[in-house]
Amino acid sequence: MSLDEIRQKVIFHNSVDVWIIACGEKNKDWTNPEEYKKFIAYLLKNNLNLKAFNLCTHEAGATEEEKTKFTEILAQTKETDPNSKTYTIKLNESAVDTIRNYF
Repeated sequence: MSLDEIRQKVIFHNSVDVWIIACGEKNKDWTNPEEYKKFIAYLLKNNLNLKAFNLCTHEAGATEEEKTKFTEILAQTKETDPNSKTYTIKLNESAVDTIRNYF
């Protein structure tokens, strides 16, 4: 699935899913929480309209072990590190371009 495909289904997406899909488009490993934090820092620096929200592990897909582990690691530092949080991202054309320019 691509960013364009998920954008057509729903306007707002959580940043973890966007991260995973963007990495998939570029054949990059998405499982490193430190890389996710750099991605979020980049999005915040580029003034993407991100809204923080609590993503429960079961919402991330409890049957997907890697994704669950990933979100649990992020949750450990979300109170002290804004780059560890999960955000909603409105996937308009400008946002997709910004996300793709990260890589």
